[in-house]
Amino acid sequence: MNAVGAGAPLAERARAAIPGGVNSGQRSVPGITDLVVARAEGARFFDTEGRAYTDYHAAFGPQLLGHNDPDVSAAVAAVTREVDLCGVGVTPGEIELAERLIELVPSFEQVLLTSTGSEATFHALRLSRAVTGRRLVVKFQGCYHGWHDAVSLNVISAEEALNRPDPISAGILPEVLESTVVLPFNDAEAVRRLFADHGDQIAGVIVEPVPHNIGCVLPTDEFLLTLREQTTKHGAILIFDEVITGFRHALGGWQEISGITPDLTTLGKAFANGFPLGAIGGRADLMQQFSSRPGGPAFFAGTYNGAPVVVAAALATLTKLTEQPVHEHTFRLGELARTGLREVFAELDVPAVVTGYGSIFVSYFMPGPAPRTYSDLLANRADLFVGYRRRLIDRGIFELPLNLKRSHISYAHTESDIDQLVAGTKDAVREALRETGAGDLAVGASTMGGLAAGESR
Repeated sequence: MNAVGAGAPLAERARAAIPGGVNSGQRSVPGITDLVVARAEGARFFDTEGRAYTDYHAAFGPQLLGHNDPDVSAAVAAVTREVDLCGVGVTPGEIELAERLIELVPSFEQVLLTSTGSEATFHALRLSRAVTGRRLVVKFQGCYHGWHDAVSLNVISAEEALNRPDPISAGILPEVLESTVVLPFNDAEAVRRLFADHGDQIAGVIVEPVPHNIGCVLPTDEFLLTLREQTTKHGAILIFDEVITGFRHALGGWQEISGITPDLTTLGKAFANGFPLGAIGGRADLMQQFSSRPGGPAFFAGTYNGAPVVVAAALATLTKLTEQPVHEHTFRLGELARTGLREVFAELDVPAVVTGYGSIFVSYFMPGPAPRTYSDLLANRADLFVGYRRRLIDRGIFELPLNLKRSHISYAHTESDIDQLVAGTKDAVREALRETGAGDLAVGASTMGGLAAGESR
């Protein structure tokens, strides 16, 4: 397999000046550490030698419209001629964006902007503790809610690390980990038992309604309904982390699809098409407890919150999502991709589960049925999952070669792109199966896993 890109000299400069050569631990990917991206447009990005890659990674999902969407770019350019960051008061764009979000997202009565989804989930948990006066928060195995300490555990865990705290970073205080309870996703009975035993101690429950950080595990109706019923009964705050599902799956997020309305919702990624913007919104009585209202007890601040350029990007993105058939197009291509990939694996007689929702797809190399819990995914063959994606890159098709990572379709993709994806996957899987020693491809090809045994916690 050929090395990607001729950016080795630039990559060496990056590693000399930047720890690991990248500005996020999710970007240092074995096998493509010399990749330097020079340009992106539509459904593709280009390396420093001008080689094109049809992009199904999409920076973990923000570019629902495609890279450098011309309408979004024009809106950003226009606002820079009028106003930049002033850091006092509010701009007309912030007001308009807040009003549009409230119109679209069922749980939103009021909303605040952040720069990232991690900031939004951090504030959601802090607010939950502030308004309830309680200590415990609940998350679910396989769900990722950002980099902050309370939720930096039990994402992609080894089998032996299940059912115990499994932090993804050193430097987290033990008492912080002890204040987070981890339950299996889709286990309604476990939720009921926990609330029966500790309901008066639980400040909030945070959940990805679809855990897309482990590909795509769809929730059962009973599970989400149980979360709503138990948090309401015991006075805890229900938080939907819709940083990924928000706007990509529906204008109102998964809460629109499921009919379950949380108390708080966090957003990010797709609603600004790649510009750094997040949001937290929900019940007005809760949102009024933030210090953006004078006297609010839950401190809330951020120099870049509501910056004009990101607000302009979001407004342009929402306009396109509401006025053009973005979801119809991406959902149709998503179904074409999933159907074509299932046919490929059946023809190759490779045990695989192709799943997803709307514009998201993922192929697990394991027997069916579709997974319902994180434990089901322990059967996935990481060597094939990573190995065929490495070989796709040689064919100009980019699905991120990290274990359990989902893939995305944008408004800029075409049927021809999907045809090439399906054909390329067939060849790449054949090659991965044919070559020996593929097991080493899984080494270092998982992110958000727990610390290795013996590492400092």
